Amino acid sequence: MNSRERVLATLDHKEPDRVPFDLGGTVVTGIQAKAYQRLRRYLNLPEKPLQITDVLQQIAGVDDDMMDFLGVDVRNVSPRSSASYQIQFRDSTDGNYSTLYDEYHIGWRMPKDGGMYYDMFDHPLAGKLTGERIDSYTLPDPQEPSRFIGVREAALKILEEQRALVIGNIYAGIFEMYMWTHGYVDGYADWVGEPDLVKKLLQKFTDFQMAFLEKMFSVLEGIPIDVVHMADDMAGQIGMLISPASYRRMLKPLHKEMFDYIHQKTHAKVFIHACGSIRPIIPDLIEIGVDILNPVQVNAKDMDSADLKREFGKDLTFWGGGVDTQSAFDESHTPSEVYSDVRHRLDDLMPGGGFVFATVHNIQGNVPPENIMAMWETVQKYGKY
Repeated sequence: MNSRERVLATLDHKEPDRVPFDLGGTVVTGIQAKAYQRLRRYLNLPEKPLQITDVLQQIAGVDDDMMDFLGVDVRNVSPRSSASYQIQFRDSTDGNYSTLYDEYHIGWRMPKDGGMYYDMFDHPLAGKLTGERIDSYTLPDPQEPSRFIGVREAALKILEEQRALVIGNIYAGIFEMYMWTHGYVDGYADWVGEPDLVKKLLQKFTDFQMAFLEKMFSVLEGIPIDVVHMADDMAGQIGMLISPASYRRMLKPLHKEMFDYIHQKTHAKVFIHACGSIRPIIPDLIEIGVDILNPVQVNAKDMDSADLKREFGKDLTFWGGGVDTQSAFDESHTPSEVYSDVRHRLDDLMPGGGFVFATVHNIQGNVPPENIMAMWETVQKYGKY
């Protein structure tokens, strides 16, 4: 089997020759830049200029030689930033942070001493939310031609490599964008107190997303898209961040609108990245057309890998969950602990297909290369059907 055949088989819940392997196929199955540079040195791969594919997460682009060495089965094509917007990096007034504002006017900062990624510090719609403020809040043009330069050529190259083609998203999910722009304190208060205004802002982000998808599918017309990557983080470590009832009332219809459009316009599977204890709404996600769940945060409440496979394995492909990045992967753990955890996840998630191996979210900057390779070697040894 080639890589694309392997991925398509597992997405159809068939057992391929081996478990498909992903590193860098999405911005949520990647590797932080510092960990990536250490891994290249560890493997004696030649020095190359570091490419950052996600500035906020400081995710490294996985080079061709690394993909070939590890046998990565997927690659993604993602929209570019608008040519009309140039990120400007500035030091904070106290000199402790590198700061930037993104296209959505959200402020981000990263500690200059030992920082691994950027955190939010400024929300453009913080404070009292009104219809007028929502109307006047300016989003960038999701269909600006500069975003799509080289996209078609990159997609064709991936198919020539016989890897599965994943289409990346233009931004985080609509719930996330609501919180990121309005701020968490105001966002949760208005989620309860001003539902009509919240729905208005959510619809604005949905319309933005739909316009992007329309343009992307037009640019890629005639090219078989295998997976479309969507996202929305709605849960934490011990439970949902919003009630399942409010999810069904506020977000589910909008998610359905987007997922229906993807299924209508393509033969692609819908991949949703949703961190945390998402268990209470997994049946809802299946109902509205989600085919693939990521990152499969196996140590969050009610997210045991064996239980998820037993309950939802016929309906969902699990893309992630291959190693518990919170409690079995960083520098405080040994390669033997990594080995044991990966064996556990393979045993739980492999049977019957429907499993693409990836870590639980991105490999963080404090993961030593020895642990990354212990993970990979375990998959090579025990990930065969």
